[in-house]
Amino acid sequence: MSDPVQERGLLASLRRLLSTALEIAQVRLELLGTEIELEKRRLFDGLLWGAVALLVLGLGLALLCGFVVLLFWDGYRVAAAGVMALVFLVASGLLMREARRRLHSPTGLISTSVSELKRDLVGLKASGQHEQQ
Repeated sequence: MSDPVQERGLLASLRRLLSTALEIAQVRLELLGTEIELEKRRLFDGLLWGAVALLVLGLGLALLCGFVVLLFWDGYRVAAAGVMALVFLVASGLLMREARRRLHSPTGLISTSVSELKRDLVGLKASGQHEQQ
């Protein structure tokens, strides 16, 4: 289209409309892909750090249990093991609740894409009302 005069008519208008719609769709899909990639990285990082923390925690707890049982070897070794088991069960429940809270995404997976699509819809409605006046 090297012609400097703009095309006119229904067909040209439909082409421009389709071109604009495709550009908007392309931008929104790229945004969606970026959001999914960021969410994937966030989840991977969280799981990796969680796994390392669990490994270190397990090692520390095993050493602590051995220390406490040896400390109370003479008279209270069974009571010491029971109290430690109870403490670990309560702590694991609290940790699981915190892990669920941290992994929950309050805004949703693709909130930015949804908000951009809502903005587009508001803009289209506003331009439609503007043309009618």
